[in-house]
Amino acid sequence: MNKSELIKALSEQKKMHVDEATKVVGAFVDSVKEALLRGDRVEIRGFGSFKIKDYEGYTGRNPKSGTVVQVRPKKLPFFRPGKELKEFINQ
Repeated sequence: MNKSELIKALSEQKKMHVDEATKVVGAFVDSVKEALLRGDRVEIRGFGSFKIKDYEGYTGRNPKSGTVVQVRPKKLPFFRPGKELKEFINQ
């Protein structure tokens, strides 16, 4: 399911106009992104949680040429599914 499919499903299930569903989904996504930027953990009970993981820089190697490259430190979003979601998937 992609974002437009989520918007369509929301508008059909809650009988709202597509434009209104687009605003709701957009506000949700924006709120999650803003919280992650602040360093907050976002938890949606029964679904899962999002957080930012910090990765240190390291010395890597270009697999094609074999030259040594420095990989910069980075932050990546990480999703951990909740217990209820795991149980639902494995029914």
